[in-house]
Amino acid sequence: MNFRITVKEDLEINLIPMIDVLLVILIFLMVTTTYSKFAELQINLPSAQAEKQPERPSEINVTVSASGEYTIDRKPVVFGDVNSFAQAMRSAGAGLKDPVIVINADANASHQSVIKVMEAARAAGYAQVSFAVDAAAR
Repeated sequence: MNFRITVKEDLEINLIPMIDVLLVILIFLMVTTTYSKFAELQINLPSAQAEKQPERPSEINVTVSASGEYTIDRKPVVFGDVNSFAQAMRSAGAGLKDPVIVINADANASHQSVIKVMEAARAAGYAQVSFAVDAAAR
């Protein structure tokens, strides 16, 4: 006689430890992954919301147009090379004490055109360079 009653239990998989491991792996992947954002920027520069500064007498205004034309204090200058443009900037600021170069670049002017003006200002010995923006555009 067999008085023992055997009850077969259904086998089940415990999912809680597996979920714990997956969450740890997920957190690890989120922390160690570098996200790269590739997007084409649709921007229209320059504009600012600052108030207009009063006119300073020791300014040299350099204008860069969208087509790559340059002016120094409203006089057209041909950009041959950095040294010739630096000489034109020195002659424009001959009577000024510690002049500030104010670059008035068009919003569609190339970045290289502005860099050329900055390089010429450095070659001319002018350390103070400022950029003019359109404060009315909001």
